[in-house]
Amino acid sequence: MAPSAPAETALSRLTDQVIAADLLISAKAGIQAYAAAISSSSTPAVRNLLKKQLDQTISFQEQVSSYIAERGWYNAYDAAEQLKTDAGQAQNTLSLLR
Repeated sequence: MAPSAPAETALSRLTDQVIAADLLISAKAGIQAYAAAISSSSTPAVRNLLKKQLDQTISFQEQVSSYIAERGWYNAYDAAEQLKTDAGQAQNTLSLLR
C-alpha cells in the first residue's frame, strides 16, 4: 500500500532535517580536528594548508547552520521555542512509526 501524501511530506522533511543535522555535526567535528592538527603541526606549509581547510570548513558549517535556522529546525537564541520545535519533531517521528 502506498503511503499517503502527508506521510510522504513528513518523511521528506525528516530526511532533509536529519541529513542537515548530520552535516552540521560532521562540520563541527572537522573544525575541532583541523584546530587540533594545526596546533600539532611542525611546519609552516602544513599549518597554512590546514588553516585553509579550517576556514573552508567553518564557512561550510555557517552555511549548514543558516540552512537549518531558515527552515525553523533550530533556534539558537530562543530555548523555549527550540523545546517546542523538538517536541513537535519527536511527535512527527512517532507518527511515522505508527
